[in-house]
Amino acid sequence: MHGAVVPFHTRRPSAEALDLVRKDARVPFWLPWPLPPGWLVTGFGDAGDERSGARAGVVACSGPSVTQGPADLLIVAEEPGLGLGAAYAGLPGPDPGPGFDAGPPGAKVDARGHPTALWWVEGRPDRAVYVGEAMGDWLWIIGWPAEAGCLVALTQLSLRDLREHDQELDLPFGAVTPRLGAEIQGLRTLPRLR
Repeated sequence: MHGAVVPFHTRRPSAEALDLVRKDARVPFWLPWPLPPGWLVTGFGDAGDERSGARAGVVACSGPSVTQGPADLLIVAEEPGLGLGAAYAGLPGPDPGPGFDAGPPGAKVDARGHPTALWWVEGRPDRAVYVGEAMGDWLWIIGWPAEAGCLVALTQLSLRDLREHDQELDLPFGAVTPRLGAEIQGLRTLPRLR
C-alpha cells in the first residue's frame, strides 16, 4: 500500500556516529549552533539504506527547560513524503497537512545562512511542533515539554548542516535521549516515495 519501506536507525551521540550518519546523507543534519547554554547533543537518527543514503535525518539535543526541568529538541530534515517528522509530532499523515502555512510564521531560524520561516503545527499537547522548508526538504523542530517551543519562537536559532566538513565544531555529547525511539514506537514503517 505504501511502497517500499525506509529503514530507520537511532544512534548514540558520538563523533563516530556523526561521521556515519553524514557519510551518505541526502538531507541536512541540522544542529542549532551555538547550542543554547547548558545544552548537549543527545543522539542522531537516519532513515535510508546503503543504496539510497539517508533520506531523513534527526539531531537530538537536550538541556534545561525555559520553565523548569529538562527539555528535548529533535531537529528533523526529510524528503517530502517520508513522514518521520510527522510521526515525532504525533500527526496522522506524512506531512503537516493542508493549510499549515496559511497564516504568518510562528518562528524564524537561520538555516545555513538563509532566513527560514517555521509554522506552529498542533500536534500532541505534550510537545511543541514547528515546521517549514529548507533546501527543498521539510524542516521540523519538535520540543518537549511544550514550553520548549519558546526556545524556537523567542530566539533566532542558527542551524548548521553537520554534513559540512569545513567547520570545526567541538560538539558536547550527553547521554542518549529516549525521545529518538520512544516517540515513534507506534510507527512501524516509513512510506518511501515511489
